[in-house]
Amino acid sequence: MSALFRNPVFTRLFLAAFASQLGTVVGNMAFAYYLVDHFSTRPALAATAELMYSLPTLAVFWLVGVIADLLDRKKIAAYSDWIRAGLTLLLLVCVHGQLLTLCFLVLFLRSAIAKFFGPAEMGLLQGSIGQAQYVQAAGLNQMIMGLFMLFGMSLGAAAYRFLGIEGAILIDGASFLISGLLILSCRFTAEVRMPSGHYALRDIRFPQLLKDFREGLRYILGHKLLLTLISGFLFFGIVNGVFAVLPIFAMKYKLSPDNYMLHASLITLCLGTGFLIGSLAGSALIHRFTRPRVLIFGLLLSSLLIVALGSADTLWIYLPLVLIEGICIAPVNIALGSWLPELVIPQNMGRVNAMIEPVMMLGHSLALGFVAIAFPAVVSITWLHYILGLCTLLVSVYYGFALPPLVRRLALPNGNSSAAERAG
Repeated sequence: MSALFRNPVFTRLFLAAFASQLGTVVGNMAFAYYLVDHFSTRPALAATAELMYSLPTLAVFWLVGVIADLLDRKKIAAYSDWIRAGLTLLLLVCVHGQLLTLCFLVLFLRSAIAKFFGPAEMGLLQGSIGQAQYVQAAGLNQMIMGLFMLFGMSLGAAAYRFLGIEGAILIDGASFLISGLLILSCRFTAEVRMPSGHYALRDIRFPQLLKDFREGLRYILGHKLLLTLISGFLFFGIVNGVFAVLPIFAMKYKLSPDNYMLHASLITLCLGTGFLIGSLAGSALIHRFTRPRVLIFGLLLSSLLIVALGSADTLWIYLPLVLIEGICIAPVNIALGSWLPELVIPQNMGRVNAMIEPVMMLGHSLALGFVAIAFPAVVSITWLHYILGLCTLLVSVYYGFALPPLVRRLALPNGNSSAAERAG
């Protein structure tokens, strides 16, 4: 792990991603608290706000990966941060005037710009570390995700309570400025920044974008193991979509209506603690049991725990189960996060990463749309958990049937696979 931070480029990329994510988590959670606090009789507003974070993916997914593979990835990542900083100031104006419709529009635009950051940053990261460090980097990313789960909702609640929604949004904007400056300070080789050669924005035509998008799609369809992994992300999106609002809703409308803000923070505190524990053990589990087994059994245990969460009727049963859930799901994320870079050649990393996003966000958007329409009139908090547990179980069963034969076939000496593909 220390070898990663001796690489100054990795360190700055890591800090940039951390700063960007920190502000996003604080701002988004504070805005969710603002909606639930001021419009408690309209829970659909919080679900709609989360929907504004996911829907843009379905509008720009065909574009972002191609752009990340053709244009300068360093500039794409930095400009994405700075444009979002400008839109955050506009959001501040809309919130101050309580213009909710315009707030949702700005959230949509800001999320659309954010989609260009991920593929570009992933490509820069892939080219800045060795293949042997992918598992370590993925484990470190999961630890950071665990920290955000640990403190994100608490920070959002604290920012909202002590600084107000305007102060929380200002923190959000400042984080984007810092992230952009850190990325700009990094030095990358031309091959890492522009793996497909030198292109300017004026050189790119719409037919070329469609052609490159189709090439990325054919690349995924031509690699069965990669296709199998990505196809499971639809259900991950459904789970993430419901979990985006579930901690607040579970406390506000079931377990702790009078202290929902404090106890929702405790949920993320337990989940984040579990993520940190699971992240520390994730690399060792993968080396001991292989990625497919970690994926399959981690998801199976997670599905059972989510069902148990739905059946819990007290906060003090719910919280320990959330802690164990975090421990189980972190190695699953590490397995996926470290496997995909090994399966994808650098020239197509942006295209592939951009295809993952829409698959996940389709599930994310469908889940949030369902919550906005059906909760609480049709489904209860308990049944939201049961639906999540079923989705997670389906992914576990699907991977259980699909992954082992593919990995065995790719491991054969005469299999048509690269060394990277056999790394699973």
